[in-house]
Amino acid sequence: QVQLVESGGGLVQAGGSLRLSCAASGRTSTFRSYAMGWFRQAPGQEREFVAGINWRGDSTYYLDSVKGRFTISRDNAKNMVSLQMNSLTPYDTAVYYCAATPIPYMRLFSDYADRKNYDQWGQGTQVTVSS
Repeated sequence: QVQLVESGGGLVQAGGSLRLSCAASGRTSTFRSYAMGWFRQAPGQEREFVAGINWRGDSTYYLDSVKGRFTISRDNAKNMVSLQMNSLTPYDTAVYYCAATPIPYMRLFSDYADRKNYDQWGQGTQVTVSS
């Protein structure tokens, strides 16, 4: 298994940008075979899918409300996945989690959005957007 650590969260004003990073350690030789996802959870709300990327990095999936503003990417050589967040709004305020799944191949949005498909999670990083 791999261990995931998120970083890059913080406090920003509405309209600003943040770049979140998720670094993998441990059995990093298997990282390139993992599909990756970003989820977020605001107080009193369910944890929701934000973005996903396949093992090859050529297929991405996004929550409708972040499409066009957020970009997920990965660098398998550096064992890292990132989430670039632009045009942030107060509705984006949440704890953001990085997650990984060893499922060999996922191709449907519903596969990436299902929390039960992921078996490795980071501790989360707080993103707060002020109005």
